[in-house]
Amino acid sequence: MAEAEKLFKINIVTPNGLIYSHRGSSVSMRAIDGDRQILYNHLPILTPLTIGEVRVQRGADVDHKVDHIAVSGGIIEFANNVATIIADNAERARNIDLSRAEAAKQRAEAHITEAKEKHDEQLLERAQIALRRAVNRIHVYGALHK
Repeated sequence: MAEAEKLFKINIVTPNGLIYSHRGSSVSMRAIDGDRQILYNHLPILTPLTIGEVRVQRGADVDHKVDHIAVSGGIIEFANNVATIIADNAERARNIDLSRAEAAKQRAEAHITEAKEKHDEQLLERAQIALRRAVNRIHVYGALHK
């Protein structure tokens, strides 16, 4: 008899509410100290996240598909086989509007140029963050549409 698949709950929450809630066999994300992957029965963890992609490996009931979610920072807590990501912003790949993401990238690039011309460090930092967010959304969209 085959061993039962070991799945755990994965939730992603933003200030706007619950964005994602499914069971999966693994969740991968970018923490501030590098890439992380959490599997069933992982030791408890609480760590900050950077702008990046969250990948959830789903179970056999959905042919082990992978869900892709763009997050803009936050934290992940894992305990008792429940992973909870509290993100500043999160968007599932299937919900990303590519034209909006590309327009945001262009705006951010223009703001970077402007900030450099004006020697405005605060504007430059904000524009660089906006650029990373836009590029991340484009990347996550592309991961779904390969």
